[in-house]
Amino acid sequence: MSAPSLLDCPEAQFAIAAVREAAQLTRRVQQEMCTEALTKGDKSPVTVADFSAQAIVAKRMAEALPDARLVGEEDAADLNATDEGRATLAQIQHFLEANIPGVSADEVCQLIDHGNAKPEGKFWTLDPVDGTKGFLRGDQYAVALALIEDGQVSLGVLGCPELNDQLSPELGGSGALLIAKRGEGAFVASVTGDAEWKPLKVSPCEEVKDTRIFRSVETAHTNTGQLGQLAGAMGVEAQPIPMDSQAKYAVLAAGGGEMLVRLLSANRPDYREKIWDQAAGSIVVEEAGGRVTDLDGKPLDFSHGTSLLENRGVLATNGQVHQAALEALRAIGA
Repeated sequence: MSAPSLLDCPEAQFAIAAVREAAQLTRRVQQEMCTEALTKGDKSPVTVADFSAQAIVAKRMAEALPDARLVGEEDAADLNATDEGRATLAQIQHFLEANIPGVSADEVCQLIDHGNAKPEGKFWTLDPVDGTKGFLRGDQYAVALALIEDGQVSLGVLGCPELNDQLSPELGGSGALLIAKRGEGAFVASVTGDAEWKPLKVSPCEEVKDTRIFRSVETAHTNTGQLGQLAGAMGVEAQPIPMDSQAKYAVLAAGGGEMLVRLLSANRPDYREKIWDQAAGSIVVEEAGGRVTDLDGKPLDFSHGTSLLENRGVLATNGQVHQAALEALRAIGA
């Protein structure tokens, strides 16, 4: 299949090029084992790859869409606050040099902080490395970029450098790049650009007992006990699929599973998902024919800042098993 018509859109062209470049940059960081982490306010791991990817996306956005606004996960404050931060900044500068010749440390910080726009109206949101622990393990992670307009995701791109035949045998070991535009479908190509675009379609499975449920490798990311309860209430017999990051959305969109769910952790019952953790993946699944809601069956509402304040958790399925999953969630009080 030739490139889909949605690629004629300048915003799609920017997003594909920026995510592809960022994904290849993060892969290079990973391969060179440059994974020294910082600790930020919420104690989640942040690597050189996070900052480098956000900087390169911000740089390409400023060049291609100078009036666009970016809401990213990272800011540069920690990089100038301590000796450790400054050492990490030097590493980021080193890796960016190949993409932005002559880039200075100050410019690196300015590019990272370009992602500090207000999340209102029309804006882009970026998770530069979604699945940091997967990245550190050499496993699944994703560069996730999405365009949000008036509270709804209108365009999403996922770069998954470690996805290969799990998603599409034709991609070999070159990783996967996925794009979806509202009303125009979802497509996948190689993250390196050496494979043509192919349409994505969710699994046609209607048998609830055969539902393959994605579960996080990192147990801290979900309520694993309640996930077992949910599977039991649904009567699921299929083995779960362990996978971190929005790479789960990619495989779900490609028919490699039927359901993923973000339950509320018992020790964080009031937690609300960050927009950059769900935006790109959710539209890829929806445009591949799936369904994405919160745990109460409500559509995800991206109009309340950097968090999904009006939504509890996330449920994404192939559509066929969605209602059964919602009924089971109610039955177990999730």
